[in-house]
Amino acid sequence: MTAPAPIRDFLVLPLPGMGARHLIERSVLVYRRIWLVLVSGFFEPLFYLLGIGFGLGAMVGSLPGPDGQPIPYQLFVAPALMATSAMNGAIYDSTFNIFFKLNFQRTYEGVLATPLGVVDVAIGEIAWALIRGTLYAIGFFVVMFVLGLVASPWAVLTIPAAMLIGFAFAAVGMAATTWMRKIQDFDLLALVQIPLFLFSATFFPLSTYPAELQTIVQLSPLYHGVELMRDLTLGHVGPWVLVHVAYLAALGALGLLVCSRRLGRLLLK
Repeated sequence: MTAPAPIRDFLVLPLPGMGARHLIERSVLVYRRIWLVLVSGFFEPLFYLLGIGFGLGAMVGSLPGPDGQPIPYQLFVAPALMATSAMNGAIYDSTFNIFFKLNFQRTYEGVLATPLGVVDVAIGEIAWALIRGTLYAIGFFVVMFVLGLVASPWAVLTIPAAMLIGFAFAAVGMAATTWMRKIQDFDLLALVQIPLFLFSATFFPLSTYPAELQTIVQLSPLYHGVELMRDLTLGHVGPWVLVHVAYLAALGALGLLVCSRRLGRLLLK
């Protein structure tokens, strides 16, 4: 007995996003030849940890942790730099690489000549950027563990938390890249990324910022990532953690939606 046409088509045709794994496989094959580029992004936050966390930290002493109890400065800074590692890995791949694929290599024109669609491209590239950010975070977690900067069993959840941070920044970064038209536009990216890094309660508690600036800091996605990592590393877990999770998940979903629509306009016109 022959199935009705709509059901038969549903069984044969792939759902949007199911081909994303092919983009991930492509990225893996590319980075096998340039693995040093992949590894290099891990070192910047590590140098900050060694230079500021242990160097400057010797003069700072202790700071109040999430529960108000004093903790060593190194333990305060390390989770924040782990969140920064996840952000950096995701942003590097979802901005610079995507820009060149869109405007110079014309990679996606060839991809769309296959059964893959713009949703596959968006999900595949964001997933790879997420993976890169997660790899950085895993490497940083190992360093933290070796240095004795893991203070709670809850810290094991910092890895999925890093994946969430990577998802949020990869999706937003790729969406922003679809509006870039020239190399100089990346100056605007640095103009956003550096203040995010410096003013997201990364190096000092939120209470040290002026009252007017505290509200702005709390809107930063990296602030939510930093607080989430810090809470998990120190075992300060409660309902407030879900606020950080919801914020990052919503931001990532919004970025994915905008990115998919923008790619459709750019590649299917």
